[in-house]
Amino acid sequence: MSSLFFQISSVFYVILVAIIYFAKEKIATIENNIYKNIIVWILLTLIVDMASVYFGIKYPNSSITLPLCKLYLSCILIWVMLFTYYVFTISSQKNSGNIKIDDNENITYFKKASYIFIIIGIFINLGILLLPLNLYSGNGIMYTYGPCAIFSYGCGGLLIIYWIISILTNHRSIKNKKYWPAYTFFVLALISIFIQSTYPNILLVTSVAAYITVLTYFTIENPDIKMIEQLNVAKSQAERANRAKTDFLSSMSHEIRTPLNAIVGFSQALIEENISNEAREEVNDIIMSSNNLLEIVNGILDISKIEANKLEIVNTEYDSNKLMKEVISLIRARLASKPLDFRIEIDPTMPPVLYGDYIRIKQILINILTNAVKYTKEGYIAFTVNTVIQDDVCRLIMSVEDSGQGIKPEDIDKLFTKFQRFELEKNITTEGTGLGLAITKSLVELMNGKIVVQSKYGEGSKFTVSIDQRIIPKTSEELENIDTIDSAPFNASGSKILVVDDNNVNLKVANRLLKDYHANVTLVSSGQECLNKILDGEEYDLILLDDMMPRMTGTETLKNLKNIIGFSIPVVALTANAISGMRERYLALGFDDYLAKPINKDQLYAVLRKYLVESDGVILPQEDNTSKMQIVNVNNHTREFLESNGVDVERGLELLGDMGMYDTTMEDFYQEIDTKLEKINMYKEQRDMPNYAILVHSLKSDSKYLGFMKLAELAYNHEMASKENNQAFVDENYNELMDEAMRIYNVVKKYVGEGKDE
Repeated sequence: MSSLFFQISSVFYVILVAIIYFAKEKIATIENNIYKNIIVWILLTLIVDMASVYFGIKYPNSSITLPLCKLYLSCILIWVMLFTYYVFTISSQKNSGNIKIDDNENITYFKKASYIFIIIGIFINLGILLLPLNLYSGNGIMYTYGPCAIFSYGCGGLLIIYWIISILTNHRSIKNKKYWPAYTFFVLALISIFIQSTYPNILLVTSVAAYITVLTYFTIENPDIKMIEQLNVAKSQAERANRAKTDFLSSMSHEIRTPLNAIVGFSQALIEENISNEAREEVNDIIMSSNNLLEIVNGILDISKIEANKLEIVNTEYDSNKLMKEVISLIRARLASKPLDFRIEIDPTMPPVLYGDYIRIKQILINILTNAVKYTKEGYIAFTVNTVIQDDVCRLIMSVEDSGQGIKPEDIDKLFTKFQRFELEKNITTEGTGLGLAITKSLVELMNGKIVVQSKYGEGSKFTVSIDQRIIPKTSEELENIDTIDSAPFNASGSKILVVDDNNVNLKVANRLLKDYHANVTLVSSGQECLNKILDGEEYDLILLDDMMPRMTGTETLKNLKNIIGFSIPVVALTANAISGMRERYLALGFDDYLAKPINKDQLYAVLRKYLVESDGVILPQEDNTSKMQIVNVNNHTREFLESNGVDVERGLELLGDMGMYDTTMEDFYQEIDTKLEKINMYKEQRDMPNYAILVHSLKSDSKYLGFMKLAELAYNHEMASKENNQAFVDENYNELMDEAMRIYNVVKKYVGEGKDE
C-alpha cells in the first residue's frame, strides 16, 4: 500500500541503527539510558502505525481499528514525551556532559524530574483513552479526527514548544550538535503537516520521528570503549613506569648521598682545623665539587617534587644584598679562567631585608647565570638587578644577558623542557643535565613570577625574571644579629645522643658534626645494637636512626623500640633517601623528625636545638621560655592559648625556627587575612577557579607555617578541586572552609592582642 511506504522504509533504517547501537559497547550514562528507550519505542510506534493504517483502510468498521488508532496516538505521544525528557536532560544546567548513572549526586535530580514526566504521560494517556475518536476512510485514504485527536495534537504541540523554550533558555550549557534533532523535528513537523493537509494519503509524522531518532544517535557521545580500555592500560603502564622512576630516584639519591655525606662532612670539619693555606684551598675545592654534585642530585629530586606537586615555597626574612653577593661570588668562581667580562649592576635602592624564599631565588639566579657561563666563550655576561617598589612590595627585575651562541627561534619554545639540550654536537664538552631551566621556570611560576627569554642566534641571549617580594622594615645589621644568635652553637654537654648507622664513615661524620655541641655521643652500627642499648636500660635524649640498614631497617627498629614499655625518646630519621615526600612518609611511620644526608649543619642545629636542652638546664626557644632573639608579645595570650584552640605550634616552630619569627609571621597573617578572604570569596563568586586556586594555595601555605593544620588541609582540598575546575566541590564545601578560617581569625586576633578585651 502506497500510504505505508514511508513507515516501511523507516522501519528498515531504524532497525539498522538499533543493531549498530545495541551491538556497540556504551558508557552507562543517563543520555544513553533515555536513547535506548527512544529507539525501542519508535520501532514499536512504527509497527502500531502500520497496523492502524492497514486496518483503517482495509477494515474501517472493525472493532479493532479505533483501539489501534488510539494506541498509535498513545505511542507517538509517549515517544514525544521520551524525547522531551531527553531535551530536558541535555539542556539542564545540572548536565555537565554525559552524566554516568552511578553519579548519585546528579542522577537523583534527574530521577525526580522523570517522575514528573511519568505523571504527565499518565494524564495524556488517560485523555486519549477517555475522549472519543472518529475515523475517516475512503479511496485509499484514512485519518482520525475528533476530541481525542485534537487533544493529542495539542499535547504534542505543547511538548514541542517546551523543547524550544528549554533549549533557548539553556543554550549555553548545550553542546551545539545536540541542538540538531530538536530543531530538525520542529522544521520537519511543520513540513509534514503542510504535506499531509495537501496529500492526506502521505503519512509522515511517525517517519519524521524515526528520522529524528536516527539523527539523535549521531549526537550521543559514546567514546570507543576499546580505546578507553587501551588508554586505561596505557595509564596503568605509565603509573608503573612513574613508580619505577621514583624508586630509581630514591635509590640513586641514597647511593650518591651516602658517599657525599662523608666527603662533605669531613671537608666541613677539616676546613675548621689549623691547616696550611694550600691545604685549605684544596679542601675548598673539594667542598665546591661536592656541592656541584649535590646540585645535580638536588636538581633531579626537584623535578620529582615538581611533578608530584610537592615542591613548596618556604618564605623567610633574608638579606637581599647578601644574597646577591653570594650569587656573584659563586659565578665568579665558575668563570675560572674564561676570558669573559662579568658586568654587574645592582640597584642601590633595593630594600636591605626582604621576605621570600631566599634559597629558591638564589637557585634561579645561579641556574640562569651558570647557563650563561656554559654557553658563552668570549665577550661578556651582564647581571642586572632593578627594583620597582609599591607600598610594601618590591618587584625584583633580574636579568642575565650574554654574548654567547644564542638560541635558534624554533628552539626557544623547547627551552624549558626537561632534559632538553640543544646542538649537542657543538656543545659536547659542555656539562649539564638539561634540568636547570626547567626547574627555574617552575620555581618562578610557583612564586607567581614571570620569566622572559630574548635571543638572537649567534649573538647572545637575555633572560629576565621578575618576582615580587615583601619588604621588611629592618636593616641588614638587625637581621645579621638575629642570624648570628640563631646559628650560634650551644653547649649540650648534659645530653646523650645515640647514632645508629651501618656505615662506619657516616658514624664518624655524625660524631664529628656533633662534637661542637659537646654532647655525649654513642655510635652503633645496627638496629639490633640500638635495641640492646635501650633494653639494657641505657638512657638517651635523642636517637639519630639510619633507615636503610641490613637485617633490620631503621623503620623496623623504630617499630620494635615503640613496643618497649615506657619508651619515649625522640627518634629522628637519618637517611640519604631524600626523594619527594620522604619527610612526610617518615613522620607518618612514627619518626619524630627527619634529617637528609649529607647532613646540613643548619638542619642538624635545628633538630638538636628542638630536642636537647643546654647544659645549664634552660629550655631552648621553641619551648615557652624566651631566647635572646625572641620578640616579646604585647598581648595577654600564650603558646598554651594557641594549643588549646587546636593550633599545632610545634609544627609552626619546625618551619619558622623560634617564637620570635612565629609571632612576626602571625602578625603578618593577621594583617593580610581580611583581604585574602575577601578575594577568595570574590573569585569564588566570579567562578574564577585559576585565581581561586592561587589564593587558597596561599592560605594553605600560611596555615602550615603557623600550625593551623585543619585550615591547611581544607585549603589544600579546595586548591586541588579548583585546579581541576571542580566548581561543585568548591560550592558545597566553601562554608566549611570559611567557618574554620573565621575561627582561626578570631584566635589570631586574640593572640596578637587586638581582641584581648573582648
